[in-house]
Amino acid sequence: MGFLLGAAFGFVAWFLLNYLVAGLYTVDQNERAVKTSFGRAQRLDGVKTLDDPELKATLTADEQQRYNYPQLRVIPPGGPYFKWPWERVYKVSIATESINIAADPETPGANKGGTILEAITMDQLNTGLTGQIRYRVSERNLYAYLFGIKSPIVHVMGYFVSVLREKIATFEAPKLEGAALTQATGLSELSGVSINDIRKNLRALNDAMDADCKSSTARYGIILDASLITGIDPPAEVESALAAINTAHNHVSSEISLAQASADQKIVQSKRAVELETLNAQAEVEPLLALAKQLSDLKAIGGAGSLIAYLRNVKLGVFGRAKQVVFENRQHWEGR
Repeated sequence: MGFLLGAAFGFVAWFLLNYLVAGLYTVDQNERAVKTSFGRAQRLDGVKTLDDPELKATLTADEQQRYNYPQLRVIPPGGPYFKWPWERVYKVSIATESINIAADPETPGANKGGTILEAITMDQLNTGLTGQIRYRVSERNLYAYLFGIKSPIVHVMGYFVSVLREKIATFEAPKLEGAALTQATGLSELSGVSINDIRKNLRALNDAMDADCKSSTARYGIILDASLITGIDPPAEVESALAAINTAHNHVSSEISLAQASADQKIVQSKRAVELETLNAQAEVEPLLALAKQLSDLKAIGGAGSLIAYLRNVKLGVFGRAKQVVFENRQHWEGR
């Protein structure tokens, strides 16, 4: 009898320990959890990836058919929660992490030990790229991250590297037109060197990468917060040639800038000279206009005779100040 009671007590203790106490779990603040029952994740009925407008907008029509995953019931931070023996809990960290763009999760020794990623430019130059990627798991698409693919970070890195290499191979500097081009470079037209264009437009390249990689959230359940490409190094034998090209371009740009400044200064001086001459002409015209007005008023008051008298008085004043007067001999001209 005592043996049976001991066996029953042991069974109860074993059951409580393995199926009740072991079934309790918690979820940390930086984690989210998903529960499966007999291997099937608990889902939100009738809700899929394409029901999220932001995720749907990042996919093409063909991709929308392939990446329309179900939405899962996400367990928020807290606890304790309970699960049955036939249930399993998957915990995922949603904290932002960073990884070198040259890192290969499957082959750690690749890309010079995960430090430099090689890519070919439009000029057929083999360059070395350095930088980092910031990423985090998307809480809105945990199915893709947990069950859609076997190794999400491997797929994301492969996807990112393929997009980056395509961008490097086809990258062209933003086109400027007219005065904007002249002001920016000092040249009306400049045959660009692709690696120089990339170096000068790293921010544009990073922005383009961010835009093209937005679909990774819907594809793999990973959000690429930012791509930070910080360095582009050409082969050693090309570096000196690029330095010479850059030096020549900077010298030409400097000379053109000086010429533009000199021309602008001369234009300003010419404008000022025109303004001064205009003011002088106006100063000379004003007395004549005032005299014309006075004569008009005098004629209106005294008639035409007043103008003759005024003219005689003016002549007398002029004769009074003159030292010598020359008169025309009308008879001499009439005889001829």
